[in-house]
Amino acid sequence: MRPPSPSIAEKDFFFNALNQNLRLDGRELLEPRQLGISFGSELGHVECSLGKTRVLAHVDAKMVRPEAQRPFEGLITIHCELSPMAGSEYEPGRQSDEEIALARMLDKIFRRSDAIDRETLCIIAGERVWHLHLSIHALADAGGLLDCASLASAAALRHFRRSEVEVIGAREVIVHDSTTRAPVPLAMHHTPFCVSFAFYSPPGVGREPRMLLDPAGLEQRLAHGMLTLALTPQRELAVVHKAGGLPLAPESLMGAVQVAARRARELEAWLDVRVREDWGRKKVEVR
Repeated sequence: MRPPSPSIAEKDFFFNALNQNLRLDGRELLEPRQLGISFGSELGHVECSLGKTRVLAHVDAKMVRPEAQRPFEGLITIHCELSPMAGSEYEPGRQSDEEIALARMLDKIFRRSDAIDRETLCIIAGERVWHLHLSIHALADAGGLLDCASLASAAALRHFRRSEVEVIGAREVIVHDSTTRAPVPLAMHHTPFCVSFAFYSPPGVGREPRMLLDPAGLEQRLAHGMLTLALTPQRELAVVHKAGGLPLAPESLMGAVQVAARRARELEAWLDVRVREDWGRKKVEVR
């Protein structure tokens, strides 16, 4: 089931406002929506919000046998669930195209980009490794679901701590409880952040497309083209995904990269503060 198409009145109102450099929610053209985050009592349990879009992310780990081709590396699996809770267009019990696309994009951003050092997940080479499972549940989809899901994933991976293990002899493994030994954070090479843009073709020949940062639901549905950049605060690109038939000039693409790089640095600083605050509270509670 697809969401209802915007009416002619909605389209006219939106594009008339855009021609005056106005957005429906009062933001500037390159102003993102407000961020929110809350941490659960379990390690790696995070809920993030981007405007009215809300995503729940959870990370857990278990010991398994590694793949025969990669005996020194742990495993990472990403699962996404889009239920009718997120939007009326999603059907229960049926994997939608949007759900598959979201899981594939997150897999490219975090697993295939080697964001996590998988060799540090090895316990006994060829015998036991950690298998990380990242679950994404969309609670509300009001546009920018991929951006919110990637932020929730990054927060959950940073917040998660695995149990400390001790190898005795050749095969004996002792898993220590968090009350006896402090759990171990994941070793991450980098933290990619998703930044999305909506492009609109203005009337007239030769005019540059209009660009909006962090499009909301209606803005996203009326866009003539979408661009999503996943990059680190160090300006390392992990994923470039363009959807829609609107062609972009190199100048427009480079302008979006500059904006996305600044946004990634802001998200890195914001997330670092929030994770540290939560761990500070947890340490106080333990005492």
